[in-house]
Amino acid sequence: QVQVVESGGGLVQPGGSLTLSCVASGSIFRIIALGWYRQAPGNQRELVASINSGGGTNYADSVKGRFTISRDNGGNTVYLQMDSLKPEDTDIYYCNGKIYSSLTSWDDVWGQGTQVTVSS
Repeated sequence: QVQVVESGGGLVQPGGSLTLSCVASGSIFRIIALGWYRQAPGNQRELVASINSGGGTNYADSVKGRFTISRDNGGNTVYLQMDSLKPEDTDIYYCNGKIYSSLTSWDDVWGQGTQVTVSS
């Protein structure tokens, strides 16, 4: 069983910063990519940023230049540094892992989500 667990959400003022963390654990054979998605009530879940096993990154246009995704040397932990936060960044943020649990089997693994609220 593979799981990802997020931490680091909270309340921050506009213009402030927040860092989210996500740790993948369990029977991990290989991680293809780790990423962050967000979803507001009634909306579709959308990609915020992702990082693949080669270190390649991908960002939503709305967060480019403000958010930075990175991972630790072991590759099982991913961070999302969020700077210059805006009220429209308020959402539930979900960690996602595309993870092989064996040589031939991979899963799309989702965390429980962490609330980020940007408000004065």
